[in-house]
Amino acid sequence: MAQIHQRSSLLPPGLIMERLRVSPGEIVILARSRQLWAACPACGRRSGQVHSHYERRLLDVPAHGRQVRIQLDVRRFRCGRPGCLRQIFAERVGGAVVQPFARRTARLQDLLHALGLALGGRPGERLAERLLIAVSRDTLLRLIRALAPASAAAPRVIGIDDWAWKRGHRYGTIVCDLERHCIVDVLPDREAATVAARLGAHPEVDIVSRDRGGGYGQAVTAARPEVVQVADRWHLLENASRAFLDAVRRSMSPIRRALSAGRIKPALLTSAERIQ
Repeated sequence: MAQIHQRSSLLPPGLIMERLRVSPGEIVILARSRQLWAACPACGRRSGQVHSHYERRLLDVPAHGRQVRIQLDVRRFRCGRPGCLRQIFAERVGGAVVQPFARRTARLQDLLHALGLALGGRPGERLAERLLIAVSRDTLLRLIRALAPASAAAPRVIGIDDWAWKRGHRYGTIVCDLERHCIVDVLPDREAATVAARLGAHPEVDIVSRDRGGGYGQAVTAARPEVVQVADRWHLLENASRAFLDAVRRSMSPIRRALSAGRIKPALLTSAERIQ
């Protein structure tokens, strides 16, 4: 039976199952590393002389409708190299099993990272609860930020817009890299001086996409007059829509004559009723 447990896929690779306890809501696996020795992190010398043990508790992916917890027996070894600064050290089970100081296995971290990327904070938290994984939305967001790849180059095309720290009370400015589709900075307010200081500290910016408000335009002109300023996508569509509705309103008389109607509701032709 023990041999079957060792070959099972219940554990991450590199671990051996010692015992298994199954309760109605939880599976507890007592495990240890397959290695008979460990390398000293200070000098690199291998050692097989065990000094002591301690238990490390890890959450793993659920199985068979139960939560899974691994109680990992971690050994402390003596370093046999004379003069080594680390006379006693703990074995490392490797990043494929668990990251240093983490309380979840690497495969559970990968699952939560995928949930956070696909659903975000609150929806990811609700789905994780259905999957028998106890995790908060804040933890999901922290995990996404921690595993986000670093930008290889400074952003060249950015978008700036205001956003609410607290709607109706306090607003800030969000800066996005429009080529990589990610947030690169959040400014504490939406003052022109703050935006100008940020642009002045980043000479690599060539194009700024912004709204039609004058505040951001003045900030960009004051800090980097050579930067190209463009309207963002939403305002381009808004400008096109407004121009179309204005053209229709100016041509309502010919439209009525062409349709042989005495009166036509603008809402039947466009969404102009919002601005009538």
